[in-house]
Amino acid sequence: MSAKHPIISVTGSSGAGTTSVRRTFEQIFRREGVDAVFIEGDAYHRYNRVEMREETERHKAEGDYSFSHFSPEANLLGELEAMFEEYGRKGTGKTRHYVHDDDEAKCYGCPPGEFTDWEPFPAESDLLFYEGLHGAVVTDDCNIAQYPDLKIGVVPVINLEWIQKIHRDRSTRGYTTEAVTDTILRRMPDYVHYICPQFTETTINFQRVPIVDTSNPFVARWIPTADESMVVIRFADPRGIDFSYLLSMIHDSFMSRANSIVVPGGKLDIAMQLILTPLILQLIERKRRVS
Repeated sequence: MSAKHPIISVTGSSGAGTTSVRRTFEQIFRREGVDAVFIEGDAYHRYNRVEMREETERHKAEGDYSFSHFSPEANLLGELEAMFEEYGRKGTGKTRHYVHDDDEAKCYGCPPGEFTDWEPFPAESDLLFYEGLHGAVVTDDCNIAQYPDLKIGVVPVINLEWIQKIHRDRSTRGYTTEAVTDTILRRMPDYVHYICPQFTETTINFQRVPIVDTSNPFVARWIPTADESMVVIRFADPRGIDFSYLLSMIHDSFMSRANSIVVPGGKLDIAMQLILTPLILQLIERKRRVS
């Protein structure tokens, strides 16, 4: 953790909805005049798209059917940890972009499935914002969770997460349901060992729970809407959280445990605004006091 160069990480599995949470942070940063450096977890994948397919086939040939983007060996976790450490110490670092599709290719001038060149961060920034798979991971070889000052987990219940992933990968990436299902199955061991444990490291978890039937996510025709969901918001340390204020400001919210508040899915954005804005401003105020 760093008072002078704070770090925020948003962690979630593929299809969890971390990109939507990033947009809320962007709104807060813009409104409050916070100059943030953004990095994406995909930038720290070890392999481009073709190389990843080749590595996956190689692992299968050796009897390992669980190799995936969740796997530590498929990512530059040491480099990610070093970047967090460097930013916290000096406010510097570098990143790149993984180009997912043709639209991004037009933006970055790089073919889909490839990485752009590494580029240094701007000379001055208020904080670093990470969004990806491994923002709070701890393994035998690295401890990324020790560096972020604010760690956010985005954790839909598993069936909803799968529905969101299947629909996203089919509509925006052209995959079949069978191909996405195969990916989900292949990733399950690493999901259990490297994704789930991060949510005990996070400061706050946002877990969307559908209130409609999602029993078979592989045949679901549509994603449950926000109004068909509730969101459980869990605080690792509830001290200093004004739950009475949140309950008064968010209609139909209630406390489920001493450290958890439940809000209607349609009120998630305002809940995040109310909860996260003070925490971000605290980081900025602390930074200014020590600068």
